[in-house]
Amino acid sequence: MEADFSGYATKANLRCSDGRVIMPDAFKHDGQSLTVPLVWQHSHDDPKNVLGKATLEHRADGVYAYAFFNETPEAQHAKTLVEHGDVVALSIYANQLQEKSKQVTHGVIRELSLVLSGANPGALIDQVRLAHFDNDGHQVIDTLEDEAVITT
Repeated sequence: MEADFSGYATKANLRCSDGRVIMPDAFKHDGQSLTVPLVWQHSHDDPKNVLGKATLEHRADGVYAYAFFNETPEAQHAKTLVEHGDVVALSIYANQLQEKSKQVTHGVIRELSLVLSGANPGALIDQVRLAHFDNDGHQVIDTLEDEAVITT
């Protein structure tokens, strides 16, 4: 199953809005993929804010996410926002942080959020998977990176 979208959950060596810098292996999880909830704006107090799930992949320059929307009305609305480019930022919620002088060297990511404005300037959606229909009525799946041609 292909992800609905993907992008960096967090990028290493960039100063976040809280002054912290995520170090390259801070969220390395023993080479295994980790699946976490996909949430709207870090809102943990209502199950309706869970939009799906994200599989996280450790990379040398940060943590990359492959995200999948569920079928709830809230998730389908968020999916439309992502497809239209209205929401492009991601953010993580992590705990068990180890840091020294605002440099985070270890932590455990608990969720990935779609956010209006992210703390880490590199945590952005970079690919969107878009389903549409061709002139013959067949469903076509495209992966969009930075542009789209849309016709009726």
